[in-house]
Amino acid sequence: MALDRRWPLALARSAVPVALGLLLWVAIAGGEPERQQTLKGRHGADAANLEQRRRHNALIMAALREAAETDDNVAHRGVSWRK
Repeated sequence: MALDRRWPLALARSAVPVALGLLLWVAIAGGEPERQQTLKGRHGADAANLEQRRRHNALIMAALREAAETDDNVAHRGVSWRK
């Protein structure tokens, strides 16, 4: 069985997109530390704002937990807005 001449050409044609994808991935992943530093320095990333977000998320999770545990339609409940 002789090696078909089309095999090396097919391998080369399939290796080019893989190599190009790998090169693009390396180029994009190389800037990850700079992106992380930019996100850390973003407005609203201070400790007080983060604590406020955590508290807000905890309230939302408590409401979702309550809604999951009851058979009532909690969306139609009267809400006291003076919390």
